[in-house]
Amino acid sequence: MSWLSNVSQNNILLRRRDHARERKRKFEFEFAQESRFQKLIKICALKLGTEAAIELFGKVGRVPGLKGYNALVEICIDKARGADDEDIAIEEMGKVFQLFKSMTEQGLKLEEQTYRPLLLYVIDMHMVEEFQFFCHVIKEENPSSVTRLGYYELMLWLRVNNEEKIQGIYNYIAENDGQDPSNLRESYLLALCESDRKEKILELLEIIDIKKLSSAESVAKIFQALGRLLLEPVAEKLLLDFKTSNYEADNITNFIASYAVSIPNLLVEDVITKFKDLHQMLEISPSSSSYEKLILHSCALFKVHVALDIVDEMCEAGLALSTEVLHSILQICDETSEYNLVHRVFSTIRHYNLESNDETFRRMIDLFMKMKDFEGAYKMLDDLKGMNMVPTTGMYNAIMAECFRERNISDGVRVFEQMQCADIKPDSQTYSHLISNSETEEDIVKYYEELKHSGMRATKQIFTALINAYASCGQLEKAKQVIVDPLIPMRSLNQIKSVLVSVLASHGQLFEAFLIYDEIKQAGHTLEPKDVMSLIEHIRSDGELDRLLLLLEELKGTDHWNDACCRIILYCIWNEHLSSAIDLCKLLKEKLESDEKFMEVLFDKVFSLIERSDPNHLNTCLNLLSEIRDKIGTLPSQKCYDSLFCAPADAIDSE
Repeated sequence: MSWLSNVSQNNILLRRRDHARERKRKFEFEFAQESRFQKLIKICALKLGTEAAIELFGKVGRVPGLKGYNALVEICIDKARGADDEDIAIEEMGKVFQLFKSMTEQGLKLEEQTYRPLLLYVIDMHMVEEFQFFCHVIKEENPSSVTRLGYYELMLWLRVNNEEKIQGIYNYIAENDGQDPSNLRESYLLALCESDRKEKILELLEIIDIKKLSSAESVAKIFQALGRLLLEPVAEKLLLDFKTSNYEADNITNFIASYAVSIPNLLVEDVITKFKDLHQMLEISPSSSSYEKLILHSCALFKVHVALDIVDEMCEAGLALSTEVLHSILQICDETSEYNLVHRVFSTIRHYNLESNDETFRRMIDLFMKMKDFEGAYKMLDDLKGMNMVPTTGMYNAIMAECFRERNISDGVRVFEQMQCADIKPDSQTYSHLISNSETEEDIVKYYEELKHSGMRATKQIFTALINAYASCGQLEKAKQVIVDPLIPMRSLNQIKSVLVSVLASHGQLFEAFLIYDEIKQAGHTLEPKDVMSLIEHIRSDGELDRLLLLLEELKGTDHWNDACCRIILYCIWNEHLSSAIDLCKLLKEKLESDEKFMEVLFDKVFSLIERSDPNHLNTCLNLLSEIRDKIGTLPSQKCYDSLFCAPADAIDSE
């Protein structure tokens, strides 16, 4: 009976564990789905505009949700900030108003995270009337926002230096020292702490008992201001007051960290000393969150060694480090190119049994790969087993991708074999890497057949990999046949055709490339910008200028337009179409606005190539420079002339 009881208990535990795993898997899936949806909203808004994006999602029965609307508001405000035309900025603010209206119609509450970007923008632009208009709208839709709007109101008056309004608010704070259920005084105080009005802040700190503020976060912001304004005696006095009042120690240590990291022009070592001295003075121990503030401050200053020293210190004290902060350290190791520190990070994780996840190890593998330490990456995968973790497909893919990037084809294939030995199932990304880097037609076919037999769905990346792989093996006819594969998802067909256009153009088959290009256009679709660029780059023969100008029109509004325009100017030089080159230079100058920027781009993309190309184009280049000076009114840079002087000597006549 006891044995049966144990079996029953074990079964219950197993079921609970499986249930917990399933709940975690479901949460992670839903979170990932939501994250991708927000990303999709942003992309659609950038491509179509905010109104069209909302209409589109409405047609498919999906509304953006609070996060989606927040993303759309940020896009509008970013456009307004980047606009040189005031009318465009006003138009974007009008779109934000419509977004607010749409939110309330769907029953969503207008919270600070939504309206904050808008109010900060109108404050920065000194738009007093617009600020008051939007505040009225926000109050009507969310009456409880009055308190937070007080913060932005004072920020506005400080920005425009309206001393009368500022003094009126200051008097309200000073005289209203009783109960303030709305916490309006607190919002005003926090806004004032964002300014450099040291005397006013000190006066109010004498009046207001900051221990009674609504949250520890508000108090931390005041200590940040004290650090920024170098008010150390005041900070020490307030900290002692908190200590003697038996205030929660964890909050006090966070106040110390907020103060120390806000002191300007202080070396990170001195910040740490100040942090420790204040803790010693108050006879309290630092908390995990206060240590993490120091670590993030060190990372912000690119002091990774110091950050890792702090990690060791806090772990020795028995405190835990969050995964997010650990990822911040790994990110700075990457940004500072101190890849070798991954050994120390991994050693620290193992020694102190720090919380980590698949993303942690994927980041570490990236660092191992960047310093070509394949052995270290493999060893880490083996060590995972001792940490009760299973290596993931993504980890093997990261190693494989780096091998292929280094053109170590045999090593990349070996990673795949080890992955199979470890019973880790490959995914479509794995096969995409393998197909892209196949050296023979047999290997291409083998990996594609393996993918199909596995029951895995072939993705767009698989078919683009097939096209590129066949082309690399000289099998252009096989590359062309990829687009008739019945397994291609219809929604991806035109993107895959777009890749084929680029591949055919780069292999000199322009006639075939334009046939497929015309098919795509007739179907009502467009090429990807990078594939349009490939067509432009490979058109050399005379008589194609009209086609090039149509392709340039297709790139309007993309980041590729400048490069494409310069490439066509170069084409005009090669084929001596001087008047067309001048027209394109005018368009480029209008877009870049600055003469200096215009000539810099023209040099980088056109004239710097002349000294490495056919010297017979020198006369056309000299004529173009003269026309730029005389007809466009821009003085060519010395670099452009220097570039022509550097051309082959036998091509330069005495004139």
